[in-house]
Amino acid sequence: MQSYRLERFGSLEGLRLVEEEKPTPGRNQVLIKVRACSLNYRDLAILHGTGTLSPKPGLIPLSDGVGEVVKVGEAVNLFKVGDRVAGSFFPYWYAGQLSASAGRGAYGTQADGWLTQYKAVDEETLVSLPDYLSWEQAATLPCAAVTAWNSLQKSRPLQPGETVLTQGTGGVALFAVQFAKLMGVRVIALTSTGEKAAVLRELGADYVINYREHPEWSTKVQEITQGQGVTRVVEVGGPGTLTQSLLSSAPGGEIALLGFVAKGSPAIDFMTLFKSGATVRPFSVGSREDFIAMNHALALSQLQPVVDKAFSFEEAVEAWRYFDNRQQTGKVVISIN
Repeated sequence: MQSYRLERFGSLEGLRLVEEEKPTPGRNQVLIKVRACSLNYRDLAILHGTGTLSPKPGLIPLSDGVGEVVKVGEAVNLFKVGDRVAGSFFPYWYAGQLSASAGRGAYGTQADGWLTQYKAVDEETLVSLPDYLSWEQAATLPCAAVTAWNSLQKSRPLQPGETVLTQGTGGVALFAVQFAKLMGVRVIALTSTGEKAAVLRELGADYVINYREHPEWSTKVQEITQGQGVTRVVEVGGPGTLTQSLLSSAPGGEIALLGFVAKGSPAIDFMTLFKSGATVRPFSVGSREDFIAMNHALALSQLQPVVDKAFSFEEAVEAWRYFDNRQQTGKVVISIN
């Protein structure tokens, strides 16, 4: 079989295609024929060394992968040959709160990820996929979709009629718009172009603000909400957007702090933070239990994940390069035949 390994960091020259032996599943493992993977901003942070992670060199990258069970270990009872499955982002975070123990073995930083043709995985780390999704659509779920789901569900599920603010047209932001509309939540979305604004409106965004035309976009948010602010911010920008998010929040609102894709911002002013009355709550993706709950909502709603572009396994380096340009709308996927 073939796998990609990120042998060194700093550039895509370190991503190499290698020949390896097909793994044999252990007693409690299944062997998966991997059908598709998707890229996340985390993967760029690992490649370029710009995140908070300390990845090991030489690992198979990518946290998000889906495939078909082709062989099962002798003690496996959750899955059978032919089942369609996805790996959980944190393979050992089954439920409850994230802990050091539950966060171990993260794909692409501590253990081999999913950019490979076959993978042996512990059965408890997997979830079944909704039948209606293609492999490429399903590959978008483990990180972006679960993160977006939890940004609206934790620490308190948003209620119909409340307002959420989303940022951009990446995978998390688009899933957040789609899930919010399923919940009856009003959406204010930020973007940078008219073309992307049209996509957001098609997905159900009630208001769209061009942040290039309105760099102090909190003023527009306050106008739209008649000075009330938003109940929840799906905060993916981090350093470059957090101040404006605080100024957009309603007293008692929550900022779901998910990422750091927007660069360049001065330190947060204490009085801005204090006067906002908002709770800033960092969190990372979600548990297997959260993934399963989200899949129930997907199966019921038939929600369609937004795939910007799919590349072949042989084009994996090109997929990374395309994703690194950060002009996509939705998810970038690698199909594995």
